[in-house]
Amino acid sequence: MVAWRNLDQLDAFHALQALEDQVVLKEVMLGDSGKERVEKYQVPMAEGLVYNFAAKKVNDRVLATLSDLAKEAQLTEKFQELYNGEIINTGEHRRVLHHLVRGQLGEDVCVDGVNKRAFYVEQQNKIADFAKKVHAGEITNEAGEKFTTVVQIGIGGSDLGPRAIYIGLENWAKKTGNFKMEAKFISNVDPDDAAVVLNSIDIAHALFILVSKSGTTLETLTNETFVKNAIKKEGLDPARHMVAVTSETSPLAKGTDYITAFFMDDYIGGRYSVSSSVGGAILSLAFGPEVFADFLAGMAAADDTAKNEDIFQNPAMLDALIGVYERNILDCEVTAVLPYSQAMSRFPAHLQQADMESNGKSVNRFGEPVHYKTGPVIFGEPGTNGQHSFYQLLHQGTTIVPLQFIGFRENQAGMDDVIEGSTSQQKLKANVAAQIVAFACGKEDQDLNKKFEGERPSSIIVGDQLTPKTLGAILAHFENKIMFQGFLWNVNSFDQEGVQLGKVLAKNVLAGKSEGALAAYSKLLGI
Repeated sequence: MVAWRNLDQLDAFHALQALEDQVVLKEVMLGDSGKERVEKYQVPMAEGLVYNFAAKKVNDRVLATLSDLAKEAQLTEKFQELYNGEIINTGEHRRVLHHLVRGQLGEDVCVDGVNKRAFYVEQQNKIADFAKKVHAGEITNEAGEKFTTVVQIGIGGSDLGPRAIYIGLENWAKKTGNFKMEAKFISNVDPDDAAVVLNSIDIAHALFILVSKSGTTLETLTNETFVKNAIKKEGLDPARHMVAVTSETSPLAKGTDYITAFFMDDYIGGRYSVSSSVGGAILSLAFGPEVFADFLAGMAAADDTAKNEDIFQNPAMLDALIGVYERNILDCEVTAVLPYSQAMSRFPAHLQQADMESNGKSVNRFGEPVHYKTGPVIFGEPGTNGQHSFYQLLHQGTTIVPLQFIGFRENQAGMDDVIEGSTSQQKLKANVAAQIVAFACGKEDQDLNKKFEGERPSSIIVGDQLTPKTLGAILAHFENKIMFQGFLWNVNSFDQEGVQLGKVLAKNVLAGKSEGALAAYSKLLGI
């Protein structure tokens, strides 16, 4: 029987609070002990990746207590309930089925007589067939010419995830011959966002994907009209240039304004939807359905490791537990995600939504206030750019920020000349290795301006190369980490009431119903 209890109701959490032997990184990370620690404190991930946590402030006693915490919190059992179709999203009384999009981990999940796995596969096959016909020139513009560009219109999870994955695989696809169509994204209701995209493409040869589960998202529908007006100005029929990704019950589903529609459902949250039709349509068109299938396979492989009860065989659970230790025992407010891969430049932005929209909660699953810290603030940039930006605060500021590095042994492009004795990739890898040790060990100096205290904890995910499978595995790792942390904090990680209030007030402004400060700010902005 699964019991949903607050973190501070668990004996193992109190045992964690009582531990007195704090790890001093500058002692354990130097010399031979540091070498042994790096080799010891790592666990295998899916698709040949490794999660190394040697530079985290944990030892065997902390890890043993974290393992006890995972068992007492029934993390494995709660994940099992999730993938078997129980009502996990208590706020909206919904199942949570994004894992089922990329593979079946447990029992059949049937809703209203529909096998949901079969439904998701049906949509994947429909998208694959459509993409192949577009690539073959069987589906064309009005002049019978091939589409050369695909543009996604969506916001939040309909933009951040698909955009991050497209950018992550664009270079790889061009190098491996899998690049089919250039992709662009329109998300912001700011008309400059749509304008800059429309001004950069040949509209006559562009295929647009409108993504809105409900079919009522204000920003997306506004941008749809903006785009349709631009298409009409070219003397073209918008219905011949647009497809929809939506739910079967939305007003977009049966419309005649689209070439076709691909479906999702209420059991796939926006920030977890990149593996659904939301990401499937644009990624299959950009790179081919086979590439998208590999991306899903990487996610499925990571999901499978998340089933393991042993935290040393379950990197997402281990990462989640260490994160809770840092948040609730070490009192760290912020986490930085630092991919040393330019292809992952938008990955931190996606994780900002995935993590902060999921676990930025102050009440538990039953609507009761919690009396401990929940989700941290997430931010990040790719290395080495970040080193010349905010690393000063990370190294010498008064706030301790746990760091999550991501690095690869090889680049995607295969272009890596020797310059001043080493290649660019070697320089990149040297930088990430140096940063981990510098953050952990610091540097003594009589000049306090040049002294580094160290004791900045970090972990790193390492792989051979960023490919569809490894990128899928990394994304699923973080999705599952977020899920496990939500279980530990006993919050509902699958609704987002916090984004609704501003939307309601904005509608009041546009309807002329504002008053007080809202009316004053509206006047100040010229509304």
